[in-house]
Amino acid sequence: MAERGARLLVFFTSLIVLRFGGADKGSAIQEFTPFRFSVEPVDTLAVRGLPAVLNCSAASAAPVRVEWKKDGTFLNLVADDRKRQLADGSLLISTVVHNKHNKPDEGVYQCVASIDNLGTISSRTARLTVAGLPRFLSQPEGVSVRMGGSEMLSCEVMEELVPFTRWERDGRPVELDARVIQLPSGALVISNASQTDAGLYRCTIDALGPPKTTEEAELQVSADSGVEEKLETLQGPVSVAKVVGESVLLPCVMKGYPVPVIRWTFNDRSIDEGHERFTVIGGGSLQIVNLTEEDAGIYVCQADGGNMTSEIQAELTVHVPPRFVTRPSNTYAQESMDIIFECDITGSPPPTVRWMKDGDTVIPSDYFRIVKQHNLQVLGLVKSDEGFYQCLAENDAGNVQASAQLIILDLDVALPSTVPSLTDATTDHVASSPAERSGPAPSAPRDVVASLVSTRFIKLTWRQPAEPHGENITYSVFYSLDGTNRERVENTSGPGEMQVTIQNLVPDTKYTFRVVASNANGPGESSAPLTVATQLEVQVPGPAPNLQVVSVGPASVALSWERPVNGNGDIQTYKLFYSEKGQDSEQDMDVTGLSYTMTGLKKFTEYSFRVVAYNKHGPGISTDDVTVRTLSDVPSAPPQNLTLEVLNSTSIMVRWLAPPPGTLNGELTGYKLRYRKGLRRADAIEISTSQLLQLIDGLEKGKVYTVRVSATTVNGSGPTTEWIAAETFENDLDESQVPGVPSSLHVRPLVNRIVVTWTPPENQDILVRGYKIGYGIGSPHAHTVNLDYKQRFYSIDNLDPSSHYVITLKAFNNMGEGVPIYNSATTRPQSDPIDPDIDFYELFNNPYTPAPDPTPMLPPVGVQATVLSHDTIKVSWADNSLAKNQKITDSRYYSIRWKTNIPANTKYKTANTTSLFHTVTALKPNTLYEFSVMVTKSRRSSTWSMTAHGTTAETLPASAPKDVTVISKEGNPRMININWQPPTEANGKITGYIIYYSTDVNAEVHDWVVEPVVGNRLTHQIQGLTLDTAYYFKIQARNSKGMGPMSDAVHFRTPKAEPSDKMSSDQGLQVKPGHPTLPEHGIGSNMDKPGITGSRENHILVIVVIVSVGAFTIIAVVVGAVLCTRRSNSHQKKKRAACKSNTGSHKYKSSSKDLKPPDLWIHHERLELKPIDKSPDPNPVMTETPIPRAAQDPVEPSHQIQELEESVSTRRGVRPKIMMPFDSQPPQPVISAHPIHSLDHLHHHHHHYHLPPRGYLHHQISLRAPASPNTHLHRSPSAESVRNQPAAPEPPVAPSQPITSAELQKTEALIKEEDPPSINPPAAHIRPTHPLKSFAVPALTVSAHNPPTYETALPSTPLLAQPAPGVKTASIGTLNRARAPMPVTVPNAPDQSETSKMLDMTYETDELSEEMAHLEGLMKDLNAITTG
Repeated sequence: MAERGARLLVFFTSLIVLRFGGADKGSAIQEFTPFRFSVEPVDTLAVRGLPAVLNCSAASAAPVRVEWKKDGTFLNLVADDRKRQLADGSLLISTVVHNKHNKPDEGVYQCVASIDNLGTISSRTARLTVAGLPRFLSQPEGVSVRMGGSEMLSCEVMEELVPFTRWERDGRPVELDARVIQLPSGALVISNASQTDAGLYRCTIDALGPPKTTEEAELQVSADSGVEEKLETLQGPVSVAKVVGESVLLPCVMKGYPVPVIRWTFNDRSIDEGHERFTVIGGGSLQIVNLTEEDAGIYVCQADGGNMTSEIQAELTVHVPPRFVTRPSNTYAQESMDIIFECDITGSPPPTVRWMKDGDTVIPSDYFRIVKQHNLQVLGLVKSDEGFYQCLAENDAGNVQASAQLIILDLDVALPSTVPSLTDATTDHVASSPAERSGPAPSAPRDVVASLVSTRFIKLTWRQPAEPHGENITYSVFYSLDGTNRERVENTSGPGEMQVTIQNLVPDTKYTFRVVASNANGPGESSAPLTVATQLEVQVPGPAPNLQVVSVGPASVALSWERPVNGNGDIQTYKLFYSEKGQDSEQDMDVTGLSYTMTGLKKFTEYSFRVVAYNKHGPGISTDDVTVRTLSDVPSAPPQNLTLEVLNSTSIMVRWLAPPPGTLNGELTGYKLRYRKGLRRADAIEISTSQLLQLIDGLEKGKVYTVRVSATTVNGSGPTTEWIAAETFENDLDESQVPGVPSSLHVRPLVNRIVVTWTPPENQDILVRGYKIGYGIGSPHAHTVNLDYKQRFYSIDNLDPSSHYVITLKAFNNMGEGVPIYNSATTRPQSDPIDPDIDFYELFNNPYTPAPDPTPMLPPVGVQATVLSHDTIKVSWADNSLAKNQKITDSRYYSIRWKTNIPANTKYKTANTTSLFHTVTALKPNTLYEFSVMVTKSRRSSTWSMTAHGTTAETLPASAPKDVTVISKEGNPRMININWQPPTEANGKITGYIIYYSTDVNAEVHDWVVEPVVGNRLTHQIQGLTLDTAYYFKIQARNSKGMGPMSDAVHFRTPKAEPSDKMSSDQGLQVKPGHPTLPEHGIGSNMDKPGITGSRENHILVIVVIVSVGAFTIIAVVVGAVLCTRRSNSHQKKKRAACKSNTGSHKYKSSSKDLKPPDLWIHHERLELKPIDKSPDPNPVMTETPIPRAAQDPVEPSHQIQELEESVSTRRGVRPKIMMPFDSQPPQPVISAHPIHSLDHLHHHHHHYHLPPRGYLHHQISLRAPASPNTHLHRSPSAESVRNQPAAPEPPVAPSQPITSAELQKTEALIKEEDPPSINPPAAHIRPTHPLKSFAVPALTVSAHNPPTYETALPSTPLLAQPAPGVKTASIGTLNRARAPMPVTVPNAPDQSETSKMLDMTYETDELSEEMAHLEGLMKDLNAITTG
């Protein structure tokens, strides 16, 4: 027993050790993550056209994501083909681009490294400078030097090009040494000259493409003649700034005889030339290597030339890059603590310091303060303060950065023993180690009160907790500004202390306090919050009374106020605060008097003003806000988007938009429209209107009218728009119908384009407002272009070589688009010569060219195009026929013309000016324009100058992505593919798309789900959608300037079931937000059927053969029946048969053993089968839909199959009335479909030559079963579809082998097994059997719940549905002629009770004789069909 007790003791001891010893929560403290830059970018000098690399590499144990910023903005490397990021994070610019007007690569770069869910750090910045164009600012000149003298050959270049310059003598490189040196300016200095130095010198710029050299200059070395020369300074020292560790050359080149002696002094002390870092080279220049901070000072070059002396001084400034004395350190802290990140920096000049948190700049506030110049203090920590903090220091010599990580621990986790960044107020607020806790924590302190409240401090006292649970109780006071969640903490000075004073509060402000007691087991419960407000500062001034604000002008207000009653001393100044209504920012200014007139405000804008008086104690109490609106003025901008639309020969519709926001300057009272006849100055007619459009009628035919519009306020009219011209029609043309087909279309294929020319429609009486060209590879619907009605040619550019393009052209007017004309062409192969530059303007608009003047003027030179914005380019030039000052003193003027090459047939636009520049406006964004200038003086004109090119800047996309379609992913109903085309007006390179989708089309934009897509993709997959749910999709394009407009919402409903029984998804439909959506397809919609193959010609042939065989079989049976029964016919029965035939109400008698053929009418013009229809639907609707469906139909439960079998055995089907129209000849049918205007159905329009995406359009003839109560329970409103069904896919049975009833039942059972009933509402189909039995055998009785369906192998003509209820139309037309639709009537049948099991149907023998007359017409139709 003792041994067993010992074992139990050991066991329980182990459990205690594991429970309490192993649960030390202090071991679970999150460790700091090593995160730093191993390589940072440095300043780089790049060469245009060559690659450049900015190195960057971040080191961490966690995965690091590296991004790059340029000039403070993140680079989009996906959209930039020239920039890419290397594996180590470095940035590679494959080809540096740099010119006078475009410097996209030059700037300040910064590397940003991030670790997901942890933080971000930024590297130091690096400037990328691109060497300019290799050019010389001056040329060296030939000089002569005495033996032993000094001379300098200048080579003045830009500072960044100096490293690339070198000198050559007689074609060979000059070797530099202590005697021959090259100055920082690029000049060559030769001292102690000898005859070997004579020769031809030239300066060369290398490494920037082909070497560029100056003109050669000869250096002559003459013998010493002994003649004295005066002292001449060729190059003296200049002030310069260098960085510690670099080298500097202070030039001092003197020329004279005798040869001058040069000495240097530094801060009035002679320089010891024996010092290893100081060397005099090149006859007197001072070179200092490895500069130190002590080398900064004044350097003087003293030259002694015998009888003359010279002194030149220069200051050397030595910059010291920033260097960390103390770096910020990683810190653990807990919420509500105050911490300080130290950052001690030295450098010269003194560096500027800024702090960043996770890549964002820290803005000083009440809780983030900069203390002791560079340190960052964070007050009242919250969990969101966790992350990486960086100290970045920068001066003229460089910049450095250092980072530290802040981890905020839970209150029950012990802080490390040393936390260097804690402030004095929180050093005692350290949780004890959980291992030391052995009991409960204290309860909440009691009776917390504010015993003393002042303006800037509050003293709190409290009582000990009711349950202290120990001794040495310490207290922590947490406080926060009322309304904020950021708490600060103040600890008591020692254990047992139950009061604390909170300092540095704001007067007249509410604070919330709570007290927490702590013992050896940790912090306990918190006291209830106590809210206390500090007192009002009594020493500051009160509010300034009687503040008056009056508007005295459209942009000025006058303010006045009185001195505060309780100023509490002398008022030093007043501060006037004002802000614009709706703006959060408030501006202020100091005012010394009691009034002030403020100017420069916005016109007709509401402002609020308040005044605060200041005395020696600070700001006083503010006055209440006074709101006033500045006075109105005339508009400062004209209306926008003025357009003219010629309606007919005597009227023009003018439309415009209001001036831009903020430019009305008052309440808009209306618009003034002025128009005149002709382009020249004439008497204009003025019209006033308050609308944004105006009809001008009563005009003359075939005349040009110009119009301009201005906006008006109560103050008058603002600036007007430019004159816009439009020409009325010569004659009134008909616009009640669409234009006809263009009479001709000609194409001329080239390598990369096709030139299209055409002639207008032959009927010139129909108005044509324009033409639309469609083109594409294999299809003319890929691209469309709208052209003016006067256009007769067009060049389709940017095509692929050796590609077959289909081109369509159609005219259009306000009624719609006319019939298109088609043509096709194959572009030439790439090996053919380059496309000629066809000038269509000169080709089709050959203007009259006067005889050239014998002495034409010189064209302008130096034409430059400077891009100002996305729609403005400034064109400037020089005129060599003017004086050098380029001042115009005569009556000459300049003509500027410009155009863009897209499209290629764009006409030139022109403008005239009398100055040497012109600003061209209203250009298209991101478009290349070419400009040329011509000068005219009197009757003399120059030729057009050389062209200058300029590409307008990008701007926001002006249109949304187009052709948005949504398609279900086959096999996965929860996934869709969304496709689109780029926006028509991209206004720049599309860098990405944003897809929005939601189940609520009217939801706010921020509530939609967002998925970004890169700009080079036009399709995207979206997964995880909900089945049987309506979704709405929008797409938005973006470029480098921002986001464009959203597309219209596209509606799509996901399928109802998983892939085993799902239907194929519908196409997306365009819907407008706020409008009701179109209904979905009913469950009875006809889907794609398998096994439908063959061309339409084969289908017609099979129909003809089957109908012919069936018709002849019918004739044979009928003739035989007539011959057998004619003997027993009586005259009375013939009368009765004739009467029944005329009234159309026959009585049939039949039994289950003797089946008689149904009633049959045969018309001469068309074949009609008219059995009686007992339809349960009082208003049947026939639909036609080409929506495809999967090959397998869904299967209903087994009890429906049993109901089908029971219904077949107990019921008899009745054949409905069917009309089968045929043409007398069997030409190629043209399929056309028209929608049925029904609230229950959704229809698609399919034009000629368009087939459904996944099957043929096929139709069936629907036979409905007899009515029953169950029929109404299982019928959908859109349940029926009428089809024309020719033959079945099974091989036809020979007429000599009739099908027996047993075979018929077997066939029916086989069909039931192969094609189980679907969820579609009842729709029975004509079953293909023996040709004779299709007439002689009555239809099989089918269930009203689940009738079997029979598929066809041939497509047929869809029915043309009409709006009239109960009547459907069908037509089969041809390519050359059309036939009027024929009605297919499905009469309603009366309801039958369940007890009515079968309908009596009897055929009397003598009744067939009445139909013989109709057989003759049938024979004629059949003969016409077979012979055709």
